Amino acid sequence: MDIVTLVVVGLVIITALTFDFTNGFHDTANAMATSIATGALKPKTAVLAAGTLNLVGAFLSTEVANTISGGIINEQQVSISPEFILAGLLGAIIWNLLTWLVGLPSSSSHALFGGLVGAVIIGAGVEGVNFAAVLTKVLIPALVSPVVAGLAAFCATRLIYLIVRKMKDGEIESGFRHGQTVTACLVALSHGTNDAQKTMGIITLCLIAVGAQPSGSDPQLWVVAVCGLAIAVGTYMGGWRVIRTLGKGLTEINTPQGFAAEASSATTILVSSHLGFALSTTQVCSGSIIGSGLGKKGSEVNWSVAGRMLVAWLVTFPAAGIIGAAACALTKTGIGGVIGVVLIAIVLAFVIFRLSRRNPVNSMNVNDQSDVKINAETAAPAQAA
Repeated sequence: MDIVTLVVVGLVIITALTFDFTNGFHDTANAMATSIATGALKPKTAVLAAGTLNLVGAFLSTEVANTISGGIINEQQVSISPEFILAGLLGAIIWNLLTWLVGLPSSSSHALFGGLVGAVIIGAGVEGVNFAAVLTKVLIPALVSPVVAGLAAFCATRLIYLIVRKMKDGEIESGFRHGQTVTACLVALSHGTNDAQKTMGIITLCLIAVGAQPSGSDPQLWVVAVCGLAIAVGTYMGGWRVIRTLGKGLTEINTPQGFAAEASSATTILVSSHLGFALSTTQVCSGSIIGSGLGKKGSEVNWSVAGRMLVAWLVTFPAAGIIGAAACALTKTGIGGVIGVVLIAIVLAFVIFRLSRRNPVNSMNVNDQSDVKINAETAAPAQAA
């Protein structure tokens, strides 16, 4: 391995772990938004638990990592350069930061896949992408999983309120607050089994591309460890903007609904991880929250926010793909292009961070009223908080 290749591989690993970090703070909301919104867990406690369980979950399975490292990219048929992988990662990171800035819970997974596919198409041609695997392992699960989770949460919410209909409100809230702590932790654990593996797959794909390990092999232990740690640290930082949108922007939920949503999300994600489906945990959890909102009589879903999220989901894959393709076009010019792309990404990330400081969201105000009112009745208590 020559010095230039070694430098690029190092940049790929650093960038992959950076993506893993952004994935963590972008997707903290998936596990803890409802628990924080209902008061079942304090914000700082919630993100600490989520970070720890993401790390544990990263060691439980490698099926999703194998889907990425040996599934969606035809590394055996075409020559995949580490520069292509770097470009795809940068496309995913920039898109993640943009959607985090506006508080939209878009899919980090689809940003990663879109960036990678766009970069490989520019770098190696369309034959470098296994579109059948993209369809069956990524796109179809993206369409099916939020519907399945939403239906499960809807039915679970209806069943819960049927069972507890004769209980007092205080008893219901108290009982499900403890239950929600357990289900929130299950979602965090399942998130580690799915999302942490995506970066493992990317680093493994890079190592395979440069001949550092054989094609089709599992991620090495050090790769599993550093990826689990990166997503855990990112999760602990807390993506408070996205937590507010999921916890307060879609619907006002109470602890029975939060319990139903989290249990449905965790089940869907764990089953998908076992099958090797690299689904979007964001979409799953959003579908569950909507389902729980529809499941309680008198509860109202803010379809305006849901519509914005849907648009973000639809454009994430191609948008990240375009950014990844543009980055790849520059990296193909040589080491100067590689360094230039990295510097451009750093500048863009800094600008986005500076913009976020104009209207900060943190653990102290995450449960304040969202920027979109649900209705007159539900907005009042949120504002009082």
